Amino acid sequence: MSIHCKPRLSRSSAAIADAASCYCAVLLVVLILLGSVREYSSLPTEAPVKGNHLLTRPCDEIYVVGEGETLHTISDKCGDPYIVEQNPHIHDPDDVFPGLVIKITPSRS
Repeated sequence: MSIHCKPRLSRSSAAIADAASCYCAVLLVVLILLGSVREYSSLPTEAPVKGNHLLTRPCDEIYVVGEGETLHTISDKCGDPYIVEQNPHIHDPDDVFPGLVIKITPSRS
């Protein structure tokens, strides 16, 4: 009859393996944090909207409503008095919000 012996790690080598895995985990967390800080610092910063920035936006055929805009201000800026008629998805002219996509037919004057 043959007896197979499994090699056992001594207590000191088990302690060394535990310490090594702990150091690897800490190193991994530090690298992840450094990577996220570097990524955050490399993001472009947006300039704050000041003054009449919205008034200089172009009036394309497809227009996205910006913060503080109304159908009246868009109509005046783009020269399109028929915004509500051309956009059947606008049920209430007073219910306009930033991000709303509307069709504009600018005047050719």
